[in-house]
Amino acid sequence: MVAVMIGVDPHKASHTAVAIGATEEPLAELRVRASESQAERLLAWAQAWPERTWAVEGAGGVGHLLAQQLLAAGERVLDVPPKLAARVRLLQAGDTNKNDPNDARSVAVAALRSPGVREASRDDHAVVLKIWSKRYKDLGRTRTQVACRLHQVLCELIPGGVARQITAGQAARILESVTPADAVAVARCELAAEFTQDLRGIDAAIRDTRKKLAIAVRAAGTSLTGLFGVGPVIAAAVIGDVRAVSRFPGRDHFAAYNGTAPIEVSSGGRKIYRLSRRGNRRLNHAIHMAAVTQIRYPHSQGRAYYERKLAEGKTPKEALRCLKRQISDAIYACLQADARRAAGAKSPGGQRGNDSLTSAAGSHPQHRLFGKATPGPATHPTTPADAAGDPASAAFPWPPSRASGRPGPGPGKARPRSGARRASLTQPPASR
Repeated sequence: MVAVMIGVDPHKASHTAVAIGATEEPLAELRVRASESQAERLLAWAQAWPERTWAVEGAGGVGHLLAQQLLAAGERVLDVPPKLAARVRLLQAGDTNKNDPNDARSVAVAALRSPGVREASRDDHAVVLKIWSKRYKDLGRTRTQVACRLHQVLCELIPGGVARQITAGQAARILESVTPADAVAVARCELAAEFTQDLRGIDAAIRDTRKKLAIAVRAAGTSLTGLFGVGPVIAAAVIGDVRAVSRFPGRDHFAAYNGTAPIEVSSGGRKIYRLSRRGNRRLNHAIHMAAVTQIRYPHSQGRAYYERKLAEGKTPKEALRCLKRQISDAIYACLQADARRAAGAKSPGGQRGNDSLTSAAGSHPQHRLFGKATPGPATHPTTPADAAGDPASAAFPWPPSRASGRPGPGPGKARPRSGARRASLTQPPASR
């Protein structure tokens, strides 16, 4: 039990801090302007409580810089989700007005009451991966926007426009063949030329960002790229959002975090499971793209698993959700193996982690799950030649039941209320 918990409600222009004791009574509050001396003022104010812990709301968002400054000063900082602090403010009695001091006190109370609040850590290499992964995703959205606008202009210049996707070179050749008849057509041709130039610049930025992602993923030394369909882009998205896999007690918690585990909506004697819309959607999208990539290649183990689920009577969407859950388990196993290897490298003379086959199926770090990340039909036949020599590959590294021994419904039991859009891949697995 900490002696004093200091809750901080961070904003762009100011930060409000409220200190509370073990019985949640407010001790003092301070509002500082966001400046170069913000951490110094907060630390000088908090010197009256030697045994203190800081609770920053959204330490990975608006409060990131302040949290990193406090960590650099040797302070202990907790990352309180804004939703958790909002629930405390909603349920507390008395003054519940929405203002910065009350928000800061709610943050401190949430950190004091909740034992599962994550402790903030210093920025590491995973943050580099997250930065470039977000940049890559933003560039993809910008390219889609520019391409849609270019399509719209070309539809007004040529009958039918351009079918399917369009490239900058294709648009340039089309514009060379168009002879504008009036001033309006000239303006549209000039606008299309500008969109084409924008498309070239975005494509160049995407290529550069993909190269930086590949270099950063190689520097991380992760084994995620050994999974079928997981390239530098997906690996960077996973590592950047997960950071420390040790914060997940098991693969079930990890699946709940990324949204591949169904949620229970049971009542009385009725046991019902539905599709989860919770969790980290960026991580869920990365797993989805890996699953769709596996389904596209008939020689992959993921495709065999998908077809087996279809043969059991599941719909294509249900089979895809089952595959996503198994990919989530495989990613968790790889992250655990990477963490054990990193811990062994940091401690001289340390022993290697428990790699025995008695661990959960599919979690052995020496098993190459799903084959290589960038397969090709010439090197990977439909039936792998080495499947007979590898028991894990022959039996498929995914068990039908969980490690707890409870059968439970599979992840494909849940049906969505609304239809999901069909996913399509525009890049080969090597670039993902």
